[in-house]
Amino acid sequence: MADPYQNNGGGHDGYGYQADYPPQEEDAASDVTEGHDEEDQMYEGEYQGIPHPDEVKAAQRELSEQYEDIMEDCGHGRFQWTLFVVLGLALMADGVECFVVAFALPSAEKDLCLSNAEKGMLGLVVFLSMMVGAFLWGGLADKVGRRRCLIVALAINCVFAFLSSFAQGYGFFLFFRLLSGIGIGGTVPIVYSYFSEFLQMEKRGEHLSWLCMFWMFGGIYASFTAWGIIPRYGWGFSMGSEFQFHSWRVFVLVAALPAIASLVGLTFMPESPRFLLENAKHDEAWMILKQVHDTNWRAKGQPEKVFTVTHIKAPKTAEDEFIEIQSATGTPVQRWAVRSLTLCKLVLKNVASLLSAELRFATLFMAVLWFCMAFSYYGLSVWFPDMIKHLQYEEYESKVKVFHRERVENFHFNFSLENQIHREGEYVRDKFISIEMKSVKFEDSLFEDCRFEDIRSTDTLFENCTIRSTVFYNTDLSKEKFIDCRMENVTFEHKKHGCHLDVGDENDVLIYLVSFLGNLAVLPGNIISALFMEKVGRVRIIGGSMLVSAGCTFLLFLSFSQSAIIALQCLFCGVSAAAWNGIEVVTVELYPASKRATAFGVLNALCKLAAILGSSIFASFVGVTKAIPILLSFAALVCGGLVALKLPDTRQKILQ
Repeated sequence: MADPYQNNGGGHDGYGYQADYPPQEEDAASDVTEGHDEEDQMYEGEYQGIPHPDEVKAAQRELSEQYEDIMEDCGHGRFQWTLFVVLGLALMADGVECFVVAFALPSAEKDLCLSNAEKGMLGLVVFLSMMVGAFLWGGLADKVGRRRCLIVALAINCVFAFLSSFAQGYGFFLFFRLLSGIGIGGTVPIVYSYFSEFLQMEKRGEHLSWLCMFWMFGGIYASFTAWGIIPRYGWGFSMGSEFQFHSWRVFVLVAALPAIASLVGLTFMPESPRFLLENAKHDEAWMILKQVHDTNWRAKGQPEKVFTVTHIKAPKTAEDEFIEIQSATGTPVQRWAVRSLTLCKLVLKNVASLLSAELRFATLFMAVLWFCMAFSYYGLSVWFPDMIKHLQYEEYESKVKVFHRERVENFHFNFSLENQIHREGEYVRDKFISIEMKSVKFEDSLFEDCRFEDIRSTDTLFENCTIRSTVFYNTDLSKEKFIDCRMENVTFEHKKHGCHLDVGDENDVLIYLVSFLGNLAVLPGNIISALFMEKVGRVRIIGGSMLVSAGCTFLLFLSFSQSAIIALQCLFCGVSAAAWNGIEVVTVELYPASKRATAFGVLNALCKLAAILGSSIFASFVGVTKAIPILLSFAALVCGGLVALKLPDTRQKILQ
């Protein structure tokens, strides 16, 4: 039987550097021959040695089929599992990034003196930066290389995550987290494109689904380390009053470990051979494919098995010629400028090609699918813990102690005051020394000849009070906390400067537990979808999971307790995981290799935009009404589920 990979035509050193085009007959009629047929006209680019687009497409189809045969010959083994772990850690780093700021914020807001607007901006910048990163690195990965872009993206994330942990001001912390997010935003589009190009068709759906589990591991890792580190206030140090390194900063450092581990692992991994072939780098691709083949068969105990591929046929496009011509002229600075400008043009051209006649409907359907799923998933992911906090706050408020018209004279308050309202009270010659005031409100009260010293307060207000001959010494009671108060002979001395960490329940372990359980609930959905991805099909898994998730949202009308909300969150996250797995697998399979990472990047950027909208809209209704968030998520999931049923089945589709 003839070797299907043997060179059937001429090539340089056994490899085909251009497609074998049919020879032109010497006596062929010219275009000016009278009565010529328009279909026989010579392609204009042929004068310049540029292949006809139809011939390039034919060569790409032939490459796809041959590449699938080569991957089957290489087998699935040690190489793929090693790459699986390395890329999984990168995906895990993306999952961690989504939780870092949310977990650190309760402590960081006191350490960095953050207002509500600044806290909102920090939460927004996480998804905004990841949106920019997904678009940027996804586009570059199709032109520069999967491995190279992923290494640079992870390096940027690691460097700026490290710097953000030491930032003492809000501006620097925001800037460093912005750049860190831009770096990590490239992981999702690159990781799936990269890994899929080392998988044969029958393994693709299952193993891409297993890879999705690492995002869940990222959420679990973030929850567990936040619970273990942030409440431990002794895990830090200070250098005077200007430099503080509290435990939440230690957590920010530890959160970067998965990205660092993946970055180290990637230095030992090769570039995607499919990307190299698409860019006419045949020798490099052949060597990598041989490495994959030999690594797998050696691990299986068959080192004698020989890699028999001698000829890989791949097109060389006009873009390659353009870059080579432009890069060979001018000074180094000019060449760099020309390369960069050319690269930007090619990336934007690739993005625009997603709306070409061949890909228009696929892109439209996938955009609707990504947006609907992300809008409901991330919106409810914010709504669940916010609702739990709201229920906690309502329970806390229900236990408030109200003191009416009390008169206290010559008393020394040496115990903390918490969750109290004092109305029309009179406090004469009293001392409030070295105490904490939390959620305390004085209304229409009189303070005369009193002394407040070494006071730390949270949510404490004085409203419509009269304060006479009173001293405030070394307190954080600023004038903003006195609303419509009349002050006579009042002195503020040695006010506390800066902000201070509260050791109260800003770091309530219940919030970490809720996140931990929500991420852990993803595990069953991941396992089931991985096992049935090939048997049931991507389309049915996506459509079914989204419609079941929509049904789960209606159960939220019955949630009146914290435990009920936690249980429904786990159910929703578990079912949604199967839909996410299917969406990511289909996204990989619908697009050709030259546009795969670009498409994934654009769709993932749209996903982050939907996350911003969903989380903002849903959070605004916490404590107001449950109906609108539930109905919005239901409508989005039903819409996405119905659109998913229109997608083609890609189970037996060879990667283009």
